[in-house]
Amino acid sequence: MSRFFALRRGSLFSLALAALLALAPAIAEARMGGGGSFGSRGSRSWSAPPSTRTMPGQASPFERSVTPRAIPDAAGPRQGAFGGAFGRGMLGGLAGGLLGAGLFGLLTGHGLFGGMMGFMSIIGLLLQIALIVFLARMAFNWWTRRNANAMAGAGHRPSPGFTSPFMARAPFGAAGFGSGAAPEAAMATPIKIAAEDFNAFERLLGEAQGAYSREDLGALRGMSTPEMASYFDDELEDNRRKGVINRVSDVKLLQGDLSEAWREGVDEYATVAMRFALNDVIEDRATGKPVPGSPGPTETSEAWTFRRPAGAGPQEWKLSAIQQAA
Repeated sequence: MSRFFALRRGSLFSLALAALLALAPAIAEARMGGGGSFGSRGSRSWSAPPSTRTMPGQASPFERSVTPRAIPDAAGPRQGAFGGAFGRGMLGGLAGGLLGAGLFGLLTGHGLFGGMMGFMSIIGLLLQIALIVFLARMAFNWWTRRNANAMAGAGHRPSPGFTSPFMARAPFGAAGFGSGAAPEAAMATPIKIAAEDFNAFERLLGEAQGAYSREDLGALRGMSTPEMASYFDDELEDNRRKGVINRVSDVKLLQGDLSEAWREGVDEYATVAMRFALNDVIEDRATGKPVPGSPGPTETSEAWTFRRPAGAGPQEWKLSAIQQAA
């Protein structure tokens, strides 16, 4: 008898575990965006936004994006050991010197390699010069990139005296995902973000979460790009198939700061890091009761990118991307 009850308890435990595993995808995908990274940041889609004090780590690369990755030109010129024209010129000079020394040896009666002995004495000097030039070139490139990042950060400082959860000091430092950035990124122009823009970002944070909780796709389309609206539509449809609904309430921005803001072509972009609190609950659609393991009150940090037509006002910003901390 005791063995029968033990087996019965084991079966009930297995059923409960299976139910939790069935609900695990819904729980894991709680919160607007399901805790994923998706969307587009124009030509910077495949480059990491600079880190900030609100989000000091690196942002996760996009899992979904309509922006294709740039593919390096396979037909481009191949660089030698010293790179580019410098390498070709250096190696060509050495080859020419060796050939000249051999010919000199023949002309003076010392054989093809007779003139090599005098020439070998200067090869060490040439190699030292090549090494110095190579190191100087690397130092110059590093210094140029460092100054470019510093100038870009200076152009992103919010207005003095601006008080809100967004921090007044511009962030520093940047980290890339690799060499997948599109070449148009070099043509982007830094822009200034005003206090009214930060107010718009905070407003969109709360309104977008509210529309997602109501499953109001029409409102989401008015606050986000068509790409982002399509992702939200997929998430809401997936929740309907699972018989659950994601209720998000009490959204409060705790801290935020600007990562970068720029203009490219006819659009302007701004990526901001935001740490916010919210009450995140997954409910059973039929009963309205929270499902086991529903997150509840929580805090999170995300990088949101907004896009608007160049020169438009703060009311024209739309959500273009969401990225999680790596």
